[in-house]
Amino acid sequence: MKTVIFDHPLIKNKVATLRRHSTSMQIFRETVNELAGLMSYEITKDLKTKKERIETPLQPMDAEVLDQDVVIVPILRAGLGMVDAVQMLIPHAKVGHVGLYRDEDATPRKYYAKLPDNLEDALIIVLDPMLATGKSLSATIDVLKERGARDIRFVGIVGCPEGLDYLESHNPRVKVYLAALDEKLNADKFIVPGLGDAGDRLFGTK
Repeated sequence: MKTVIFDHPLIKNKVATLRRHSTSMQIFRETVNELAGLMSYEITKDLKTKKERIETPLQPMDAEVLDQDVVIVPILRAGLGMVDAVQMLIPHAKVGHVGLYRDEDATPRKYYAKLPDNLEDALIIVLDPMLATGKSLSATIDVLKERGARDIRFVGIVGCPEGLDYLESHNPRVKVYLAALDEKLNADKFIVPGLGDAGDRLFGTK
């Protein structure tokens, strides 16, 4: 499984902003969005392009334009906080949604999935700020694979070894991109040192 932990000063600084307990909901939301844009810029560098004849103000030329479908899939609900930045970067991208809840055994159960057609040749960008146990992400990937998706890339902000290990065991062909890899999960399945509950901090809930 390909795993990339970004090592960039701007990304590190924004992660520090998210970690601070004193960061307001507005700043937290803006920073999550900014991070998603920075990271997505990097992971899409191998998107397919084609030549297209265009007119500049001075003369005609053959320009490179995108030639691949992109589908953004936020995992509800925290993944919603990362969608806008990726859409601004790739305006033609379609957006699907996957919703999961955990049953009494902490097993992820799908309650909602609305996805575009024809995922086979598209680049699928799955969004969720946290990669904790890895179970929700793996379940989402299973849903996507059932619909034919092949090139699936996960963009998260903070992850931990337990989540990566679970994903390696269940969906090792997925590419994982994180802004930070933290120490571990605590007894309550929160990433530590982490940044708290990303969904609650994004939407002002508890």
